[in-house]
Amino acid sequence: MMFSESQFDGGSQIASSPATAAANRDTFGLVPLTIKQISEASHSGDDKSNFNVSGADVVNVSVVGMVFNIVERNTDVTFSLDDGTGKLDCKRWLNEPFDRLQMEEIREGIYVHVDGHLKSFKGEKHVAVFSVRPVTNFDEITFHFIACIHHHARTSKVQKIQGDGENINSTPKTPIQNGTSGFVSTLSSQHSVPFNLDGVKGVDQLVLSYLQNPANLANEKGINTDELSQKLKLPSNKIMESIRTLEEEGVIYSTIDEFHYKAVGSS
Repeated sequence: MMFSESQFDGGSQIASSPATAAANRDTFGLVPLTIKQISEASHSGDDKSNFNVSGADVVNVSVVGMVFNIVERNTDVTFSLDDGTGKLDCKRWLNEPFDRLQMEEIREGIYVHVDGHLKSFKGEKHVAVFSVRPVTNFDEITFHFIACIHHHARTSKVQKIQGDGENINSTPKTPIQNGTSGFVSTLSSQHSVPFNLDGVKGVDQLVLSYLQNPANLANEKGINTDELSQKLKLPSNKIMESIRTLEEEGVIYSTIDEFHYKAVGSS
């Protein structure tokens, strides 16, 4: 797998139902994973729609890799990703004009950031994509792999604590898995401590609340960070710090570029 230098100069057969992709993306937080981790994921208990990675339940995932084998149809676009650890099939349903617009930027041989619902059909795992965008900064690829390592380390630590008999939740959960408003931070706190209103956490809550506004959830392109700064009357650096925290927690995701974000929540 080779890197395409020009991409970082700047700028911007799977079975699943198109009706379910949007609904499923609103159920669980996003988890950064490598394709190898996805290939080794097992079904979580009796629920065949959920998967288990490093002891944590996983439904929605973030993956970064190179695009190849694009196949366009009237109703969907399928493509494969290669991140150096394996290959993964992806499918983007073309339900809205925005879906087609987003896919116009995707071509073979470039790196992309994919957010989607992890599924399995006839034993083969794939991702039902609800957001895909080109990677315009090489550092994002490195950051993604660091995030994957971090997720694996902290979930493994929780499993070890559980094995030692400490009284915490029986299974680490991804954010908002329990159907709350999304203000719950799980694995990073190990004890699912809600965001509080002090310091940076207070900014996190303000940003998340704004993104969870029904009108903003309905905006397919997401909310620009400049709008967040203006509406919340907060400096841009504070907004971006909060964005990084919330993105790591898996309760928000980027859409058309690194300056537009949506909340993972009921729309």
